[in-house]
Amino acid sequence: MDVIRRRNQHTHNEENISTKSTKQASIRPAGTRTALSNISNIQKPVNTNASKKKDATQTSKPAAHKVLGRVKSQSNLMNEKKKFVKEPVSIIEVLEDGEIDALISEEEDDDIMTLENFANLSVDDIDLDDLGNPTLCAEYVKDIYKYMRKLEKHLKPNDYMLRQSEINRKMRSILIDWLIQVQCRFNLLQETLYLTVYIIDRFLNNVVVTRTELQLVGVTAMLLASKYEEMYAPEIGDFVYITDNAYSKIKIRSMEQKMLKALDYDFTNPLCIHFLRRISKAGSVDSRKHTLAKYLMELTLIDYNFTQQLPSKIAAAALYISIKVLDNSEWSTTLHFYSEYSEKEILPLVGEMAALVLSLDSSKYQAVYTKYSSNKFLKISRLAEIKGETMKQLSTYCTK
Repeated sequence: MDVIRRRNQHTHNEENISTKSTKQASIRPAGTRTALSNISNIQKPVNTNASKKKDATQTSKPAAHKVLGRVKSQSNLMNEKKKFVKEPVSIIEVLEDGEIDALISEEEDDDIMTLENFANLSVDDIDLDDLGNPTLCAEYVKDIYKYMRKLEKHLKPNDYMLRQSEINRKMRSILIDWLIQVQCRFNLLQETLYLTVYIIDRFLNNVVVTRTELQLVGVTAMLLASKYEEMYAPEIGDFVYITDNAYSKIKIRSMEQKMLKALDYDFTNPLCIHFLRRISKAGSVDSRKHTLAKYLMELTLIDYNFTQQLPSKIAAAALYISIKVLDNSEWSTTLHFYSEYSEKEILPLVGEMAALVLSLDSSKYQAVYTKYSSNKFLKISRLAEIKGETMKQLSTYCTK
């Protein structure tokens, strides 16, 4: 009897709950649904009669003000697109908003060399054989380098030593020479070294630093470059150790934040090594010529005079010296096309680089020479041709 009484009481409670739910549903505002219906995937059948009544009340054409508003919004959208997109559309011309976009949109592309302009000359398309390899981006590589050439002009630092009161060119050279040793000690990539130097130059171009902060700027720049380029970047403790505990982790982190803000979180500097790989491929040079060009480019990192030169031009001048010194090859039309520099354009820079090499014996900065005297770099810095007659002749083009 107790079981029957509990069962009847349970059914009575359920009836009370169901009546309450129906009453609540009757007072629920129109358009709301119960909680279960909100998460249900089951769609309710459409009331065809209601939809027909709704269609009958509507006119066959939309209201005039709605049509005008739609046309106006579409025209505004097209006008906005015309501001940023030109015909024909390329990977260079459709970019994010910012100063770089304004810089690129103002420049004309009439002077950009194309294969059609060199149709009457013997210029090889070095990307044809790479179309089957998606990692080489053969379809986009020309546009990519076209963009990089415009970007390097935008990110080039000024003669910032005129603004610095406590540091000078000699201090910068000592710092870069030491950082090259650190790069070898940590086995970092070549890209990391170049990006480190570019970060330092751009930061010093924007911020005045004291003499005691210069080494801190150097290790922080290498830390940022490692995070950007390396798969496994060194830890902050490694840089504390390499500076003999001159700076703590807190100071390095503080300088890291300061440097990020000063550079506007932009580390897209085109590097010399990127352009060298491109024109080395165009010239079909061997490993000795390519390594010698890398050696010459790294020598320019230490000298402040080369901070005003574009990375693409430094790469072209380095390869020009390399092919002239080793086998006296010609600066071919293909090299002219892919480097976008004629022989006449790079000869003054070639003279400066040749003079820098010849003055290396009396220089205190021997980190690059020691680095490239190892078997890993084919002992390229010990070549007798580097101090030969060809190098001396090239140094005569130096105008400084």
